[in-house]
Amino acid sequence: MFVNKQAIEERAFGLTRAGQAVSLFTLRNKQGLSLGVTNYGGTVTSLQIPDRNGRFDNVVLAYDSLQQYESSEAYFGALVGRFANRIAAGRFSLDGQDYQLAVNQSPNHLHGGERGFDKVIWKAIAEQTARGPSLLLNYHSRGGEEGYPGTLNVHVRYTLGEDNSLVIDYQAECDRATPVNLTHHSYFNLSGDPGRDVLRHQLEINADYYTPVDRNLVPTGEIAPVGASPLDFRRPLPIGGRIDSNHEQMVIAGGYDHNYVLNGDGAGEATFAARVSEPESGRVMEVHTTEPGMQFYSGNFLADYGPRCGFCLETQHFPDSPNQPGFPSTILRPGQAFRSQTIHSFSTLID
Repeated sequence: MFVNKQAIEERAFGLTRAGQAVSLFTLRNKQGLSLGVTNYGGTVTSLQIPDRNGRFDNVVLAYDSLQQYESSEAYFGALVGRFANRIAAGRFSLDGQDYQLAVNQSPNHLHGGERGFDKVIWKAIAEQTARGPSLLLNYHSRGGEEGYPGTLNVHVRYTLGEDNSLVIDYQAECDRATPVNLTHHSYFNLSGDPGRDVLRHQLEINADYYTPVDRNLVPTGEIAPVGASPLDFRRPLPIGGRIDSNHEQMVIAGGYDHNYVLNGDGAGEATFAARVSEPESGRVMEVHTTEPGMQFYSGNFLADYGPRCGFCLETQHFPDSPNQPGFPSTILRPGQAFRSQTIHSFSTLID
């Protein structure tokens, strides 16, 4: 199937172990950028971006085959839910009832459980929009799936903007109160060489505070200032500059794996969250989001490409929010709509 051959292409991406057919969609804008997305997990498999000399490379870590995505626990490029990040011991209480979720990263529940949104097939509709080529993905999460209460209808739209942006719009509705925290989990390497580490990338994060974690990588409930710590990226600094610090938080996580409390205005419009640049290629990525938090993960334990060969900037609500009354609520109720937007904008440094 072709929908505007220049902008959107669909081809077969193989069969799952259960025999389900999976498609790979390629979106292209007029500047030559391209985005590869499979409806297995809503997974971004490629994002071809030019460097300062006009050379295009894939700037996200990816696998070559569907079978690798099925076997992996790395969440490369995936849509993550029903609850992104960790829930302590997989337990929470809601409206007087206790719930036990899968403990799939002992001792916690992580990224939706054993078969989260990254391991399901989404319905996909490709279309051209005023902003650029787009892929709308839909998934119906049944009540009780992975232990969560109520059904959840999820809609995610990827749009490759003609302004060289990747826009991710999320929406969800439920029939019973349930925790909802959705994010996207690409590992970026703006050098375009997945064999190189990302330690020279210059990172800026628009956050004065973060949520410290305990030794199980679950937030303690404290909201702490980043100042005078290796977690302070309020001005651009290399990712690797302080990554091996003996600061307690860095030792616990083996590097960066922390949720930042973004300095957004809370008005519902996407605001500046982060900027990353890679000196050699000149590639720059800016992130804007409506979310209150962002998990910065420096790929400390990547097995397939090597440690720290990719970084994640997962825009989200805070980890373990169902158990943390002081955090912004992640509870969605019938009659409400969950809406969220994150924009990745790409450019190059000017020499």
